This record gives sequence, structure tokens and C-alpha cells, in this order.
Amino acid sequence: MEEEKVQFHKKVMVAIDERDCSYDALIWVLRYLKESITKSPLVLFAAQPLPKSKYITFAAQLGFSRMYCPVSTTSDLINSVKEKNKKVSLGLLEKAKAICASHGVKVETVTEVGDPKEVICNAVENYKINLLVVGDQADGVLQRVFEESLSSYCLKNAKCPVLVVNKTGVQQ
Repeated sequence: MEEEKVQFHKKVMVAIDERDCSYDALIWVLRYLKESITKSPLVLFAAQPLPKSKYITFAAQLGFSRMYCPVSTTSDLINSVKEKNKKVSLGLLEKAKAICASHGVKVETVTEVGDPKEVICNAVENYKINLLVVGDQADGVLQRVFEESLSSYCLKNAKCPVLVVNKTGVQQ
């Protein structure tokens, strides 16, 4: 009997946000995984973060100092923030889509509302992703102590292998 070759199309997803490191990760995928992503479309994902608190702080310049004033939010303000986040996410995806088109790669774009760390890991399961690619932001030591990075969270919680691309990996 002859062995039949089973073609397994791996789905690769790149998480895109406003940071340069996410575009570095996309360029890395286009450069080094192009053969793997030609069989099925590359999935580009952007999260639409929710407003973080029920109070928004406005800063007013007073000479060399600033005065901070917390303001209670209204549903109109929250809806306008959500709409702005949606527009930003769609703009980020369009920029990434144009980069992929210039490399001749077909893409599928996805955006969801919620905490970026959680919605990325949920999207991995929902879209049956085989490889998640994220950029590595060189956060400061204090930020790492108080808040887990996106890449660390995805490494621990995503239900597929996670590739973290740092700046030095792209420059080669």
C-alpha cells in the first residue's frame, strides 16, 4: 500500500496592536513562515480593549504643574470610547493587511472586544489556531513586576504553541 500524504493546513494567527513589536512579529512571519501560510490564510487579530474604569481622569496644564480631575463616565462617553477603540483596531488590521498584501499573502482579519490577553487566547480556541505569534515588548522591570505582559500571559494560557518574536529576531 502506498502512503498517502495528508495535507495539514496550519492556521497561524498574529496578534496586532499599536506597538511596533506586533508589526515586527508580522514581518517575521512573512519572512520566515511564508511557505507555511500559503496553504491557508494568515489570521490577523486585534483586540478592542474595554474602558478600564468608571472614572476618567482629565489633566489640565497649570504653568509647570498639572491638575488632575476625575470625572464620572456616562454611557455616551463609554460608547464613544468603544467606537474609537473599534476604529483603531480596524485601522491597525488594515495596515497589517496591506503589509501582507505587499508580500502576496492572503489574510483573514478578526477583532473582538475585551481584555486583549483573554480575547487573544479565546480566539486561539474559537478559530482553531495552530500557532500564535506575538511581539515581545521590552517592558520595564517595574511594569513586569506589577503587570504580566501579553506574551507571558499567552505563553501560559493559549491552547496552542506560542512564538514570541523580539526585535533582534526581525533585524537579521
